[in-house]
Amino acid sequence: MIKHVVMWKLLDEANGKSKAENAEKMKELLEGMPPLIPELESVEVGVQMFGVENDAQCDILLIAECKNEANLRAYAVHPEHQKVVSFIKSVVSERRVIDYETE
Repeated sequence: MIKHVVMWKLLDEANGKSKAENAEKMKELLEGMPPLIPELESVEVGVQMFGVENDAQCDILLIAECKNEANLRAYAVHPEHQKVVSFIKSVVSERRVIDYETE
């Protein structure tokens, strides 16, 4: 199994919405992907629950699981994923990613 972990910092305001509003929309969009993308086994989305701001803190986290690297690559370019990516790019200031294999 491949785990794809992404952490984002959001802009304070984007698309006329607050950081909190955009985080909730991101969560909804990300959690809606598994039924639309067969290569995606599952997603877990977390939104930062504490309001303390520091350089190390991110606002939202995605943990996506795919069976193998081929499925991860297919997920990355899937049109439904690209729709979500388009929104995310409009509201984020930073992004960090790691992919790793589990047993």
